[in-house]
Amino acid sequence: MVDYEVVTVFYRLPEIRYYRPSTLDEALKLLGELSEKARILAGGTDLVLDLKIKRYNVSDLIDISKLNELRYIIDEGDRIRIGALTSIQEIADSSVIAEKAPSLKKAADEFAYWQIRNMATIGGNLCNASPAADTAPPLLVHEALVKTASIEGERIIPITEFFKGPRQTALKPSEILVEVAIPSKPQPPWRHAYYKLGRRRGHEISVTSIAIAASIDAGVFQDIRIALGSMAPTPVRARSVEVFLKGRKVSESVIEEAVEKLSSDVKPISDVRASAEYRLHVSKALLKDMLLKLVKGGGE
Repeated sequence: MVDYEVVTVFYRLPEIRYYRPSTLDEALKLLGELSEKARILAGGTDLVLDLKIKRYNVSDLIDISKLNELRYIIDEGDRIRIGALTSIQEIADSSVIAEKAPSLKKAADEFAYWQIRNMATIGGNLCNASPAADTAPPLLVHEALVKTASIEGERIIPITEFFKGPRQTALKPSEILVEVAIPSKPQPPWRHAYYKLGRRRGHEISVTSIAIAASIDAGVFQDIRIALGSMAPTPVRARSVEVFLKGRKVSESVIEEAVEKLSSDVKPISDVRASAEYRLHVSKALLKDMLLKLVKGGGE
């Protein structure tokens, strides 16, 4: 018989001061007064785990989860405004998002599982700044804008400039992300596709995720935007592929040549989910398949 020792491991939250303001103004004032070690708590699906594993050194938590003024989806015709506390499930259920941002709806549909989708918020998913953030690739191809607020005022940041590195954003310590705006794209109609690959179909962090928005007319790529998750230190646009395709006639050979340029746009890593080589190989294969389906009028 083998002797062994039973070791029980507890992940305990460190001692942190907790605040729950009742308005956004109260939250902004509180954030302005506290030290740079204060953090905003929304759905908590990432942050609470991060605190348990001591990823962050936090002195104060400001819980904004009850600020209903930041929970909305409003269609203004030329843009869709989404409050930062809108849950991922509310995005998945929205007819406005389904019609005007279908790839964001698909990303929401495949986001973790029902309980998590009801807790996680779009603002939290972006502020966590994971390279695998599910809502980031669709918002990158929509060239969304994020609005921040602080006691000094508001800022508008293009989402293409929001992610600065793993767990790093353009947010200042005194700012809260309050809204995501998706501009409506001009005619002609755009075609959309989104695909998330994980080690299993659901409840999984992506090995890679791809969002595409393409305007195709008269057999030519008039415009195209491609974004990927889990393929670089931040969610990224595939600029080299976009530049190559824009203005070219649609053909399988053009798509095959374009997909090879993906290597210039991404820097995948090897981790427990997949090797860097596999990530690049499968991303090229998926991108080619998605583009071929899009030019035939389909999507994912």
